[in-house]
Amino acid sequence: MKADIHPEYKETTFVCACGSTFKAMSTKGGETHSDICSACHPFFTGKEKLVDTAGRIEKFNRRYNRGQS
Repeated sequence: MKADIHPEYKETTFVCACGSTFKAMSTKGGETHSDICSACHPFFTGKEKLVDTAGRIEKFNRRYNRGQS
């Protein structure tokens, strides 16, 4: 491996808009701000709103006369 061509890893503090923080190693260093994290994202918190797609398969089958003998 060549010497002196790789960026230096530094401890970086990631701060979310919700106030949650965590530390990780990164080449950026210092403090980085984020809009959303796993602590406030609806998918991870269980507050996800599912889009109602009921009837899409039935509509497809009716349109193309599938599933009928």
